[in-house]
Amino acid sequence: MIETTLQTLLIGTPQPFRGDDEKSAIVKRPVEGQVYLNYEGLEGNEVADKIHHGGRDKAVHLYPIEHYAFWREKYPHLNLLNHKGAFGENLSCVGLTEENLCLGDVFSIGEALIECSHARQPCWKLNHRFGEPDVLKTVVKTTKSGSYFRVLKPGMVQAGDTIKQLERPLANWPLSRVFRLIIGGEHKGQGRALQALAASSALAETWRERAAQLMEIA
Repeated sequence: MIETTLQTLLIGTPQPFRGDDEKSAIVKRPVEGQVYLNYEGLEGNEVADKIHHGGRDKAVHLYPIEHYAFWREKYPHLNLLNHKGAFGENLSCVGLTEENLCLGDVFSIGEALIECSHARQPCWKLNHRFGEPDVLKTVVKTTKSGSYFRVLKPGMVQAGDTIKQLERPLANWPLSRVFRLIIGGEHKGQGRALQALAASSALAETWRERAAQLMEIA
């Protein structure tokens, strides 16, 4: 069972991102003290694009600290990577990489319970934030996507809290495998696996729909 520490808790609100008409809440700031985590996310945290972000399947976003070394080596000139929150994450910790984390894993954190619902699907905003044309492509290639969680039980959380794994119902579904099938283009010949994902209540609804679509061309 995994047990780690929430090193940094971060929230953000929509800010101008690509011109005055394009806003994003990808810029997050660390917060000290307790913050209430409800079914929609952290109190004080907002999203700009409510079609593609937010909602119960994307209540909180985690990005592993371990990945930062890779990105700093790739983009050594980017000061942005010297600070947590570069990827718009709410939770920053070690030990919860896409290989270590499985779909449906349940964790306690402070007073709350959270469940891994899917990986992050990268979009153009990462390229724009980093000012590099290949961030999205690199995420897809490496599966360094980060993860999303739904909230099973609301409660107060804060930096320094222990993140403790309580359940692992789907040990055969590390998040890296889910990502490669749904986003990474490795769906060919994987009809049975896609069928299992499409039927899994642990997987976010949008990814279940995507799994069902991919079954038709697998």
